[in-house]
Amino acid sequence: MGYMCGRFAVTTDPALLAEKIKAIDETTAAVKAGATEGGANYNVAPTTTISSVVKRHSEPDDEPTRRVRSMRWGLIPPWAKTAEDGGPDTKGPLLINARSEKLTTSPVFRSSAKNKRCLVPMDGWYEWRPNGEASSSKSRKAAPKTPFYMYGSDGEPLFMAGLWTTWRPKDAPKDALPLVSCTIITTDAAGPLAEIHDRMPLTISAGDWDRWLDPDAPIDEGLLRGHGDLDRIEIREVSRLVNSIRNNGPELIEPAEPQAEQATLL
Repeated sequence: MGYMCGRFAVTTDPALLAEKIKAIDETTAAVKAGATEGGANYNVAPTTTISSVVKRHSEPDDEPTRRVRSMRWGLIPPWAKTAEDGGPDTKGPLLINARSEKLTTSPVFRSSAKNKRCLVPMDGWYEWRPNGEASSSKSRKAAPKTPFYMYGSDGEPLFMAGLWTTWRPKDAPKDALPLVSCTIITTDAAGPLAEIHDRMPLTISAGDWDRWLDPDAPIDEGLLRGHGDLDRIEIREVSRLVNSIRNNGPELIEPAEPQAEQATLL
């Protein structure tokens, strides 16, 4: 199957998020590239700049603190080549997801897994379920998939486990700001979510945030095998408007119209 977390929604302004989770806001702007007014983005797509939570030291021996930082969604390894335009060469696959089972062995992810772990806050994510009415696998692939929205039933953001890293162009000055990028970790889907897709983002519950983010501790294998906030995730079928990244508004997360009505609108 394709990406298991390739589109999501986030409506909390980074500054408000930082205040809410007792973090330092290190984002450069409240309204990110591609976001709608007020910082809300109901159709976050790969390569978009998103907010991510990290825990870092200001001085080598001080207590690490939570920070909200802007990152490009789609991890760019530090060794990625520099393209002619001075940016990273991104001809390979978009590293927007990392499988939890391979983090510590994958050459692309294992360095970040050691001490560059992050949390990606979101209201919810979208997933597409193939329609089963088609008789053959070929016709099922051609049939339009049904989009669903998975979200926190209490209205609070979900925090997904992620990894981050930095990249600098070749021959860049040492004081040049790096390009910071991240990936969202996925795991086997559980419960009703498994009926939509075989994978899901790895949720980390609030009580485990600091354990996950701790830059001085090894990765917690137990958290990699868990489903932190599974009990507060609800599923809703939504409109196919979400299929196009040109669409961006609260209507994307509203419940889908009954099929008969949808047919008349198309």
